[in-house]
Amino acid sequence: MSAKDLPVLLGVILIIAMLIIPLPGWLLSFLIIINITLALIVILVSMNMKEALQFSIFPSLLLLLTLFRLGLNVSTTRSILSNGEAGDVVETFGSFVVGGNPLVGFVVFVILVIIQFIVITKGAERVSEVAARFTLDAMPGKQMSIDADLNAGIISEQEARQRRENIQREADFYGAMDGASKFVKGDAIAGIIITIINIIFGIIIGMVQMDLSFSEATDRFTRLTVGDGLVSQIPALIISTATGIVVTRAASDGNFGSDVVQQLFFTFPKLLYVAGGTIGLLGILTPIDDIVTLPIAGILGLGGYLITKNSVRQSEIEIQTSEEIEMDDMKSPESVINLLDIDPIEFEFGYGLIPLADTNQGGDLLDRIVMIRRQLALEYGIIVPVVRIRDNIQLQPNEYRIKIKGNEVARGELLLDHYMAMSPTIDDDSIEGIDTIEPAFGMPAKWIGENVKERAELSGYTVVDPPSVVSTHLTEIIKNNAHVLLGRQETKQLVDHLKESYPILVEEVTPNPLSIGDIQRVLAKLLKEHVSIRNLPVIFEALADYGRLTNDTDLLTEYVRQALSRQLTRQYVTDGTTLKVVTLSGKVEKTIAEGIQQTEHGNYLSLDPTVSQAIIESIASEIERASMFEVAPLLLCSPAVRMYVKQLIDPYLPNIPVLSYNELESTVEVQSVGVVNIE
Repeated sequence: MSAKDLPVLLGVILIIAMLIIPLPGWLLSFLIIINITLALIVILVSMNMKEALQFSIFPSLLLLLTLFRLGLNVSTTRSILSNGEAGDVVETFGSFVVGGNPLVGFVVFVILVIIQFIVITKGAERVSEVAARFTLDAMPGKQMSIDADLNAGIISEQEARQRRENIQREADFYGAMDGASKFVKGDAIAGIIITIINIIFGIIIGMVQMDLSFSEATDRFTRLTVGDGLVSQIPALIISTATGIVVTRAASDGNFGSDVVQQLFFTFPKLLYVAGGTIGLLGILTPIDDIVTLPIAGILGLGGYLITKNSVRQSEIEIQTSEEIEMDDMKSPESVINLLDIDPIEFEFGYGLIPLADTNQGGDLLDRIVMIRRQLALEYGIIVPVVRIRDNIQLQPNEYRIKIKGNEVARGELLLDHYMAMSPTIDDDSIEGIDTIEPAFGMPAKWIGENVKERAELSGYTVVDPPSVVSTHLTEIIKNNAHVLLGRQETKQLVDHLKESYPILVEEVTPNPLSIGDIQRVLAKLLKEHVSIRNLPVIFEALADYGRLTNDTDLLTEYVRQALSRQLTRQYVTDGTTLKVVTLSGKVEKTIAEGIQQTEHGNYLSLDPTVSQAIIESIASEIERASMFEVAPLLLCSPAVRMYVKQLIDPYLPNIPVLSYNELESTVEVQSVGVVNIE
């Protein structure tokens, strides 16, 4: 507990004490002044805040201030009915403020209660209720807007997280205000009841116990009751007004006072002429004294003239300042530095594809990218960076391209008013269309019109719309370049996330014996072969076991792959099916093993070019032969050479998976459909 907590805790204890213990008059006077002071501070804060969340404690504070005020009412009522007095402050309000006339004071008190209860409290309660309802209804739309800005690159991940938290806090705030406004309403009702009780029972006690006459008792207790009512209702009225200000504040650029002055007078200064002229005519054409109307009309006219003149001068200054800033920016070295920033993923398109990303025209590309990022997080365990989407007039109208870290990696073309029809085996000449290539997998396809879509589907074609085409293409590009997108910074984020649940495991791996860079290289090698890194605990267990034995990231990757044997098995084998594989002959494995050269910087494969070419051609031949029987086999070899086989065929057969025997579960049924051999 800090020193800042003590005033609040002592205040709560004091409220409880006021309800139980009789307090002397001087202490009551002191607490009444404190109550008025707190009310003034609250309304000043509410007028100067720019948004509701800057005063997020207001609902709870409103409850405490209401209880404090009711505690004061109980204490002053006890003092008035017991002793016939309640301190100098109450006496002053009862005598000086109302001019010693209890009837006038009572009328003033009733007017204050009516203003607070019927006007301010009722309005604030209704606004709180509506604001809470509309805030909750608007939450899904605001969340989608944040996701869209995030995918468009307008905001960062941290900014998106902060905006989501603000939306949640805003909904909680208005929900709490809806309930807290009921306290203000109850406080107004309690004030009326307490006043009536004080007057009736005060007169009875004065006549029965204090031997006062009816007029004396009436004068004395009415004056004290009215004074007590005023000192409690004035702060209550201030708090109610603050409540109304808080719940009715909309978007603003400054505090309440500056907004009122700016928007009432400075936004439309010429309207001051109209108002001044109207007041002037009112004094001339009616019996109202000109001394009252003409000065006001003159002030309004003069104010309108000065504000208009100042606005013109301010506009000239702003134009000149903006030109100077523009020139300074061109000369500033920072303006060049900003040009060096490169987005991890960029999606550029010609002007003909703008409807694809424009939500006003029905485009849902932003929503699709959100789903892609979520899908890859679940499937590959990576945090896909923000995809920067922009139009590029240098591209053809229907053309798009995808760039990874500033380099173009793919390009495609879309016809928004057509559908893409694909089939690897069927070629129906009756289906007319524009021949093309499916961009993600390179299959032959056709752009067809709406009129032949149904016929193409009945003929066995797979028909997809342009947004699905580009979404699939973007997904495959990100998958194939996941190892490029995963840098040290992204790896650090994954490690920090894992550390929240497995702190001991992370501490055993990094910073010793492995650095973030070592971990990044291992994870990148896994992603390059399309191995998911979502199961980070298992990966780190393997790194913890073998990281102290070797710092060779290639070797560590092989150990990690073996630890992920169950995952790798499920990746290529469905339940109840046989795994079709192409194996290496003993001679080929021996040749590769003998070609491994060991150095202090790591191992590498060194083979005669003719031998390498023969092995690659044999693998390609066996894979092609197996594919003729509609089998998509993978290459299976011993653990000692798996890494080198993959490095050997990767430039020529990048999509062929290479597994070792240790990376498959023992329960899997394996069937060889070909053997790689060389003469």
